[in-house]
Amino acid sequence: MENTLLLVDGSSYLYRAFHALPDLRSPEGYPTGAMHGMVNMLRRLRADYPAAYIACVFDAKGKTFRDEMYPEYKATRASMPEDLAKQIEPIHEAVRYLGWPILMVAGVEADDVIGTLAVQATTRGMKTIVSTGDKDLAQLVNDKVMLINTMSNEKLDEAGVLAKFGVAPDRIIDYLTLIGDTVDNIPGVNKCGPKTAVKWLSQHGSLDGVIANAHAITGAVGEHLRTALEWLPKGRELITVKTDCDLAAHVVSFEETLVGRPEDLEALRAFFQRYGFKTMLRELEKGAGVTGGPGGATPQSPEGAAGKEARTPIARGQYETVLTEEQLERWLALVEAAELTSVDTETTSLDPMQAEMVGISLSVEPGSGAYIPVAHRYAGAPEQLSREYVLERLKPWLENPDKPKVGQNLKYDMHVFANHGVTLRGIVHDTLLQSYVFESHKPHDMDTMAMRHLDYTTIPYVDVCGKGAGQICFDQVELARATEYAGEDSDITLRLHQTMVGHVESDKGLEFVYKNIELPTQVVLHKIERNGVLIDAALLETQSSELAARIIELEQQAYELAGGPFNLGSPKQIGEIFFGKLGLPVIKKTATGAPSTDEEVLQKLAEDFPLPKLLLEHRGLSKLKSTYTDKLPRMVNPATGRVHTNYAQAVAITGRLASNDPNLQNIPVRTSEGRRIREAFVAAPGNVIVSADYSQIELRIMAHISGDEAMLRAFAQGEDIHRATAAEIFGVPPAEVQSEQRRYAKVINFGLIYGMSAFGLASNLGIERSAAASYIDRYFARFSGVKQYMDETRLAAKQRGYVETVFGRRLWLPEINSPNGPRRAGAERAAINAPMQGTAADLIKLAMIEVQRWIETESLGTRMIMQVHDELVLEVPEAELELVKTRLPELMAGVATLKVPLMAETGVGPNWEKAH
Repeated sequence: MENTLLLVDGSSYLYRAFHALPDLRSPEGYPTGAMHGMVNMLRRLRADYPAAYIACVFDAKGKTFRDEMYPEYKATRASMPEDLAKQIEPIHEAVRYLGWPILMVAGVEADDVIGTLAVQATTRGMKTIVSTGDKDLAQLVNDKVMLINTMSNEKLDEAGVLAKFGVAPDRIIDYLTLIGDTVDNIPGVNKCGPKTAVKWLSQHGSLDGVIANAHAITGAVGEHLRTALEWLPKGRELITVKTDCDLAAHVVSFEETLVGRPEDLEALRAFFQRYGFKTMLRELEKGAGVTGGPGGATPQSPEGAAGKEARTPIARGQYETVLTEEQLERWLALVEAAELTSVDTETTSLDPMQAEMVGISLSVEPGSGAYIPVAHRYAGAPEQLSREYVLERLKPWLENPDKPKVGQNLKYDMHVFANHGVTLRGIVHDTLLQSYVFESHKPHDMDTMAMRHLDYTTIPYVDVCGKGAGQICFDQVELARATEYAGEDSDITLRLHQTMVGHVESDKGLEFVYKNIELPTQVVLHKIERNGVLIDAALLETQSSELAARIIELEQQAYELAGGPFNLGSPKQIGEIFFGKLGLPVIKKTATGAPSTDEEVLQKLAEDFPLPKLLLEHRGLSKLKSTYTDKLPRMVNPATGRVHTNYAQAVAITGRLASNDPNLQNIPVRTSEGRRIREAFVAAPGNVIVSADYSQIELRIMAHISGDEAMLRAFAQGEDIHRATAAEIFGVPPAEVQSEQRRYAKVINFGLIYGMSAFGLASNLGIERSAAASYIDRYFARFSGVKQYMDETRLAAKQRGYVETVFGRRLWLPEINSPNGPRRAGAERAAINAPMQGTAADLIKLAMIEVQRWIETESLGTRMIMQVHDELVLEVPEAELELVKTRLPELMAGVATLKVPLMAETGVGPNWEKAH
């Protein structure tokens, strides 16, 4: 592209890179996220858009002519975040090392420099490509000028501008003048949005035409237009990009000033070392992504918003099928000598307790690996080493804690090996957990991670085994194909580890969460899952029969109230009866405009009408029956006589565990029927169930994080926090707090940490919104530290895109700066609560680790059998009960030192309900 000018709006991308990427840090803790983003983007641009002339344009320090014209220009913008300000000079440094000329012109903005250069290029008959995220520059687009946005892969030529904005590029200035620019604090016409602006410009041709016909435009927005007529010319001048800047002192000529240079490899090497760009440094040492010249560099592909560094596409590896003893011995020698080995299993089932091993794959260096088949049974399958022989030879290495191993979701593989009498030890890394700790808000399956971090497309499982009715078991897969698939699993896992480990270990908080919480928790969860929980199947069957009888009874009552039979599970029929036959009020509507009959609507209608209340009970009991009383007995493992749930460790952004197959965390405790189901979770003969949970854990964490003196004092003195809150809000001594006042205070305490509004509080307490607002005002007046924490947390979340737990876990909030109001509000509420939920999740995990360590150290017969929210459930031999009752709460309270004491309470019984 000899006749092309490539310009980068550096000032636009600084902010975008800073907010889009995680809070990456150098080993010394220096912020590097924006640096990563800029380096990746600039390398990619030179590869994707080779151009004769290039430049990266930044805003110069100081005021511009627009500030002189309009002192309020950009007055509403927040000051540059400190962590971004620290990166400006290093970014300029890196840009130069990458071979890009830098332009900064005092008195004008980067947009004006870009506009001027684009016009100059056009006069030379050249094409201009502008890389930017700024919509204002759409006014420059013509048949010679195109905009690209590398973060969204958007390209805007003349047709693209028209499609996106509804007006042609030569009307973008008029369009923006009408709607205004809130980012730059340039007012437009009040209440004139994009649709109205496009309508006016279509009708009247231009802004001047709109102004000339302002008297004829009706409605409130017409009044607003007439009010703004005096302002509009200045607004248009502010929005217009200058294209005639004097650049003589900065651009001698295109040939002398705007020609890209090759990358300065030695300077880049030192830069990458200084700021901890491990992957880039590693690739640089290999000679990748370093060629350059006037046409640009040939960099690796960038990783985008996940903090990924430039890289070259990786080739598919070479994998060996191990069929002989000699091959096995050679691989055994390799893994014995390796610094780190990636290990994976192929099996007959996704159920970890039932899965039988079909093969094992290993990799000790990227690009190579081995698959050891042990149970492929298809017709004509080659002879394989027996599973018993392979495990006998590998067992000493598999069980050696000093032989480091990495895998993807190794908890599953631990179960598979345990099913065959092998205890997998030496797990030092798990890519599932690395990804979860580094970017909890993104998918963590290997296929997605490989694409995200390596630009590599893995072989889909369905391509190997098929899907649906035609799917085959892995033991039926032909060996060559099985080797290709399984070998890739271990190989890509090793590569993913090498890519992600630096991101985690470069931050002390993330490293602590990964190494001291998540990895040890994985081992504990494996033990809990194998322990399982004993179920009284006969009791559940009795409960199921009773529920069935009650459900039939409710159906008959519903028919009577409705005036005839109907399907209680049909929203359509329910809607017809509610809003047609019975004339009940419509609370809200579905997306299609039909009256809604969802849970929220039923709850509201149930306050005044009997049929909705009856339907709620019917739904609740039906769910209990289908999900628990019918299903649990069928899920008992015949080999153990117990139910074995699976705890998903990398699902909830807050760090909480998710129980599934079966879900033991959602059994309702507020209804008698739900509590009865817990009675079926029983202890084995000679044992009892012990339940231990943290007391008011999230409120204690709120006191610690906010540092509110009143909350700290209440907890330190062992007061009833709800009574203490009521005393503060209602201005009475704690001893005189009435039960209703305490109930209000409890709702307020928990409601506010979940972001409850005055409307929500009023609805919850059944009071007027003004009264609820008054309670909230009084609460914040007495607990000013809590208010300050909430305000500061919202601001920090908007700036960083995440909040953190006490221990450094990052809780990402992708919608925190969303233009969608409800989504943004939801993210703001989450920002307040997530540090508390996340810290509570960290604490219960630390407690699990400590309790399991104690059990093993003391060689106790006690076993952890469940973890539910802030509660641990144990099966305890009667002989160890007194010891456990004493030590368990001590261990749980001692896992961390907060500004308030942690407290754990225990209960004992023959079943879970009695112990809870």
